[in-house]
Amino acid sequence: MTALASLTGRLQGRADDRLAAVVVRLDEALAADPDLSFQVAAYHHGTAVLDAWGGPHLDAQSLTVPYSVTKNVIGVAVGLLVERGDLDLDERVAHHWPEFSAKGKGAVTVRQLLSHQAGLPQTVPGLTWDELLDHHAAAERLAASRPFWYPGSAFGYHAITIGNLADELVFRVTGRTLHELYEHDIRAPHDIDFFLGLPAEHEERLVPLLPMIPPATDTTPPATSALGPVVFAMPDDVDLAHSPRSWRYGHPGGSGTGTARGIARLLAVAVTGVDGAPPLLSSDTVEQIGQQQVRGYDEVLHQHDRAHAVVFQKPSQQLAFGGPRAFGHDGAMGALACVDPDSGVAFAWTIARGPWPGGADPRAVSVARELGILLSS
Repeated sequence: MTALASLTGRLQGRADDRLAAVVVRLDEALAADPDLSFQVAAYHHGTAVLDAWGGPHLDAQSLTVPYSVTKNVIGVAVGLLVERGDLDLDERVAHHWPEFSAKGKGAVTVRQLLSHQAGLPQTVPGLTWDELLDHHAAAERLAASRPFWYPGSAFGYHAITIGNLADELVFRVTGRTLHELYEHDIRAPHDIDFFLGLPAEHEERLVPLLPMIPPATDTTPPATSALGPVVFAMPDDVDLAHSPRSWRYGHPGGSGTGTARGIARLLAVAVTGVDGAPPLLSSDTVEQIGQQQVRGYDEVLHQHDRAHAVVFQKPSQQLAFGGPRAFGHDGAMGALACVDPDSGVAFAWTIARGPWPGGADPRAVSVARELGILLSS
């Protein structure tokens, strides 16, 4: 890679020479919006090809909370258990977690649970942050709940609860929390700059996300659901990104903390391997966790053309980040991370102030897709 400092000074870092057009476009975006601040990183078949940043709010070492981009950690951890033969996606959840069978959930499979089909995006009454920021409390209540829909008959985004459900499943299978599995078997051995639970020694690197600025004439409809108000397990008294309680715990559904470099490395380590080392997951496991499980109408978000693999999102009309075998996850405030096994590109984007009305920054989606094309030619 070559240094970018000689270009204009707005975009800093390094990029492969083949990405010159992408570099120019990112630099132009910084010139057009003095408030824009992002990190962007990519690997190609395990070799770093892009590591850049720009804007007044973020630098190379800045950590942010990229909201649901954190779910990529769940997907990789689940993949590792599948790889080791510890978890079968078609096994019943209750085989590992007997209490989960209550109120008609005895036949729910791991596959259904981890692709938003189990009907458990919330409980009645709703979960509190004391329960959600706990390794077992929310899971116990979810296990005792009747699903909002018959499992497998529909799907709806389990924005927060998928983190609690996956954490308990990992614990029942391994005797360790998802956080422990990730830290000891994935993050630390592979030097990944993305944390579930931010260590105190890194807190000075954390940069708060800035609020989105809605346009003066915004006509975006409020979030509604076929179930009534959106049934996210999202109490008002804690903000995932800005509450120390949240990011010190590191909720796997939405409050991990890291850099774009770290998130891209996570996906590269899992799918392609990094710097000549073999990947964490075999191609068969990658195919299993990356295979589309559901597509269509989301009962919680009240949106069409939503698509999920096992934990991960799949490309869709609104989220066209890669080819048919690509998978990843975006975040509510503009971040995105994804990997395409066919192009060999692992990509991540973090941003200080995401564009209205939320979800993956369209610039990130466009760059991810373009990288796959450029590096496959």
